[in-house]
Amino acid sequence: MRKSVSLTTLVFSLGLFSSAFAVTPLVFAAVNELGNSSVSVKVAGKQLSVLAENYYNQVARFEPLMATGNGDNRFDDQLPMTLVPAVRAREITMYNKVAKELLHINRTALSTADQVTYDCLNYDVQSALAMFAFNERLMPLNQMDSVPVILANFASGQSSQALQTPVQYDMYLKRVAQLPAWINQAIINMREGMRQGIVLPRSLVLSTLPQLNALVTAHAEDHAYYTPVKNFPADFREADKARLTAAYRDTITQKALPALRKLNTFMQTDYLAASRNSSGLGVLPNGTKWYQALVRDQTTTSLDPETIHAIGLKEVARIQNEFVLLGPRLGYSGDPKGLPAWIDTQSQYRPFKTEAEILAEYRRIDTVIRGKLPELFGKIPKAPLDIRPEPEISRQTASDHYSAPAIDGSRPGVFWAVINDPAQYATTGMTTLFLHEGQPGHHFHLAFLQELDIPKFRKFGGNNAYTEGWALYAETLGKEMGVFDDPNAYLGHLTDELLRASRLVVDTGLHAKGWTREETIKYLQATLGYDEATARNATERYMAWPGQALGYKIGSLKIMELRQRAMTQLGTKFNLRQFHDAILSDGTLPLALLEAKIDKWITEQQKL
Repeated sequence: MRKSVSLTTLVFSLGLFSSAFAVTPLVFAAVNELGNSSVSVKVAGKQLSVLAENYYNQVARFEPLMATGNGDNRFDDQLPMTLVPAVRAREITMYNKVAKELLHINRTALSTADQVTYDCLNYDVQSALAMFAFNERLMPLNQMDSVPVILANFASGQSSQALQTPVQYDMYLKRVAQLPAWINQAIINMREGMRQGIVLPRSLVLSTLPQLNALVTAHAEDHAYYTPVKNFPADFREADKARLTAAYRDTITQKALPALRKLNTFMQTDYLAASRNSSGLGVLPNGTKWYQALVRDQTTTSLDPETIHAIGLKEVARIQNEFVLLGPRLGYSGDPKGLPAWIDTQSQYRPFKTEAEILAEYRRIDTVIRGKLPELFGKIPKAPLDIRPEPEISRQTASDHYSAPAIDGSRPGVFWAVINDPAQYATTGMTTLFLHEGQPGHHFHLAFLQELDIPKFRKFGGNNAYTEGWALYAETLGKEMGVFDDPNAYLGHLTDELLRASRLVVDTGLHAKGWTREETIKYLQATLGYDEATARNATERYMAWPGQALGYKIGSLKIMELRQRAMTQLGTKFNLRQFHDAILSDGTLPLALLEAKIDKWITEQQKL
């Protein structure tokens, strides 16, 4: 369990899985030679339980924003300071210590359930240690991931940080008060990055500047961080309101705004001038190895960029062939590759005038899908799912996303819909998007995690290939549900699937094959029918998060492969509801562990 790819969305989707420490029985057999075979199941289980709990607590202290996203409110008054070299060194020491302690636990003496926890903890710790070799701390913010913007999102009280009591107001304000220290260290690190030639592409700096500009206001009362004062709960005492109003005004005026002005000036002048014209990570010092590590991190496989690029091209061609059959059903007779662009010109698929109308349509889709879920799943999450619009400050750069329910039940799972111009919001992609970000996609996976009797690091950690792979696979279930009988909705699914296939091509193209930002934009325009602005935003996302976009398709393909294997080997014994429950029953797993689990499940089903 480590910090998320994006603290902005607080979706916890990291991991690393390389041939150097692949999770296989042979590896664990070697590890367990160090163990004492006489250790009882009970003693070994207790050792693992204590280690796993301590591990979670230590990571939460290093990553308090992540803890807040988990519904763990102990550190709601703190910011992560792992940018500081001394803190980072302590973090690395912690991971090394956990790795050594894990070696002294005899895996063969553990119960089956605890062996899964052992494997996941070993995987998680080794993943983090592998990634510490690279200097991501020298590029501490971009348009997708920025602590100052996260604090602005938290200020609404509708995101991860609760703002319902005076104590919670005080904790948020303490967090704001620590922002100058974070900014000062971020600038120090970026200056070191400038010295080493490890800097952001110029285009990403230009995309980040408007966010930072919006956080530099003339008066505290106009600042996003002041929003809690404008939204006092009705039951607050007047004395608390007066105290908090003064405290917020003083902290923003005296601490936050001077630091934000300093950061803004540095980014506009020194850093922009030092930014690079190249687009991919591969050109940076040690960039090739860095990207290869991120590929393993995000796919939990040992696939190399060249292989993934080829898989992407093959998938793009397969999906485009589907357009040949679908086009005539929509009244389109042109080049099949032009279908996505053509559908954007059809005004009947843009019926909305207000944000409320779009949210109402998502709620209608949710109602339809809820009625279909029992046919495909034996278990339904207990936590409710809410549908909300993305906060305004992050709409220009955010993607639609999901945030998990709080472990204490205080916050539901939330599907965040990014709605900029309602008149331009198309119905085409709404159903497949909801299947992915809502249910049975992220909500089924992440809400079920809250119900499992597993250590906290497993509840909140994980990897991108399983998390996004499951959500993309969940989109395909629209066929079984019958919601893709509507050719417009099915086109939305194919278009989104084509996007995920295209990501395999462009992400590896940017970071391993030397593609430029402009080449990538043109590829996305030609392949997906995007306008220039949409293709540019997507390209810059892949530039900011190297490798992150790969997990979706790689993970989905693996789940589809496992489903086909189960169907082939079980024949009439295959039950789709039971298969889905088996996929989800242990929570997030590296793909190799997931495959071993499903192979075991198939064997068990054959014996029934």
